[in-house]
Amino acid sequence: MPRPPSPSIPEKEFLFSSLKESLRLDGRQPLETRTPILTFGPDLGWVECAMGKTRVLAQVDAKMVKPPPERPLEGMITIHSEVSPMAGTEYEPGRPSDEEVNLTRMLDKVLRRSDAIDKESLCVLAGQRVWHLRLTIHCLSDSGNMLDCACLAGIVAFKHFRRPEVEVVGDEVIVHHPSERAPVPLSMHHTPFCFTFAYFPDTDTAPVIDPSYMEQRISAGLISIALNAQKELCVIQKAGGVPLSEEQVLAAIDIAVNKAVALDKLVTKRLEEDWKGRKVEVR
Repeated sequence: MPRPPSPSIPEKEFLFSSLKESLRLDGRQPLETRTPILTFGPDLGWVECAMGKTRVLAQVDAKMVKPPPERPLEGMITIHSEVSPMAGTEYEPGRPSDEEVNLTRMLDKVLRRSDAIDKESLCVLAGQRVWHLRLTIHCLSDSGNMLDCACLAGIVAFKHFRRPEVEVVGDEVIVHHPSERAPVPLSMHHTPFCFTFAYFPDTDTAPVIDPSYMEQRISAGLISIALNAQKELCVIQKAGGVPLSEEQVLAAIDIAVNKAVALDKLVTKRLEEDWKGRKVEVR
């Protein structure tokens, strides 16, 4: 779905005047997020997340590999993201934009380096065989705040995924088909979520959470906060823009904490609904 072009000067003035009155074009309050819509595919680990008109598809697959010698007891996790040209005119196939590079880096920090997944649980045979998880993120439509949408799609895909059951007999590894033994969920330490705030040059204008594409383009700076429902802070990213005081950052964290608790409940509910609707046995 095509998104609106960059705002003109009159449009910027209208947006600034509206935001100064705490009015957003989509009718939301400044600290109101768009309700995510999670759609699960036929395969385990296939999740589409929509936040307004921003849409992201996440897929997880696993294969067994030999671990690197420096980490013989840990599985491997890699994250690859790509932004489709239909998401926006500035995205070109084969030429990652700065936004695309920053998106991949932030996804790596939030989903892999925060130890959301227990890597040692992915070890099958020490030094010989481990699971290699690959998360692929396809950004289909950018209508603002693609980062939060991609992070949500990615972590839900990991929670939705099930790997095959394996059995080790001596040095032999037997991988059981799902029809023989129920697939096994990933062992996860926590469930991080990302929340992005947009700040504006006028100090009288309140910041907004989950900015739309227009709000993102006219903002003077963004801050992204990743944390879980247990109030554990994982990542804070602020790349340039308007300087923020310590009080402003702490206020944003407090807001993100409450949002994470509500989002965790929504994700749990949608996953339970999907399991009930599946005919295959899953753990």
